[in-house]
Amino acid sequence: MSTRRTAAPYAFLVVPLLFLIVFTYIPVVNMFWYSVTSWDGLSPSKEFVGLGNYVEIFTRPELFGVLKVSLYYVAGAVVQILLALYFATVLSFSTWFRNVFKGIIFFPYLINGVAIGMIFLFFFQPGGTLDSALGAVGLDGARQQWLGDPDVVNWSLAGTSIWRYLGLNFVLFLGAIQSIPAHLYEAAELDGAGRWARFRYIILPGIRPVVGLSFILAISGALSVFEIPFIMTGGANESETFVIQTVNMAFKYYKFGLASAMAVVLLAIVSLVTWAQRKVAS
Repeated sequence: MSTRRTAAPYAFLVVPLLFLIVFTYIPVVNMFWYSVTSWDGLSPSKEFVGLGNYVEIFTRPELFGVLKVSLYYVAGAVVQILLALYFATVLSFSTWFRNVFKGIIFFPYLINGVAIGMIFLFFFQPGGTLDSALGAVGLDGARQQWLGDPDVVNWSLAGTSIWRYLGLNFVLFLGAIQSIPAHLYEAAELDGAGRWARFRYIILPGIRPVVGLSFILAISGALSVFEIPFIMTGGANESETFVIQTVNMAFKYYKFGLASAMAVVLLAIVSLVTWAQRKVAS
């Protein structure tokens, strides 16, 4: 009987581990192998080129330089987390229509990414929703080529990502804040602590692990962003991200070996950033 009890948890883990190996670890190993070849994705033969693809990545500025576009999304991720933390803190306590506001904030996260891209294409197009709203309040001079101007397009796309993913961080923070024991707030209130003091000394330390996780997810997502810019601009007007360039390298120029090497480099960057964030947050 004791042997069965010991083996039972491992039996339940067999299927998930099998899926993890087949759909994650084996493809990653194959990606590493492709990255040291000159495979075009079509021919059965794969010529071994060693580190040649990696040398090409770091010696061609146009390949590695597009990572600077991710900085817009990193800035957007910081804004997104701050907004989510603010709304989660406010709506954790008694507020008029707080359940309605919770639904409004979380709803965009439930929408399909393609649908969001199409919605914001109309939102940002010349004479579209945003331009009409600016004109209605007398700000005609603030109109821009929101998706056509290289100086503006990445801010527009980053703003779209903020709108889409704000709800996810909001729910994470909301759950963490509501898990803090109520007697801590009562004790702080009796001691005369104001709202800022309660946030600084009770809420923020209490949800620190969740804040750290949110930063890891947000920064990793900013470095590997793909869906929104690919749907809305296709990488035009200097909005091409590293992942879009990797996809084009594989399926447009048929350089699967070089594209796999780019994917490995991105994996290494994301892993390094995640490790550094965990060290700083610990």
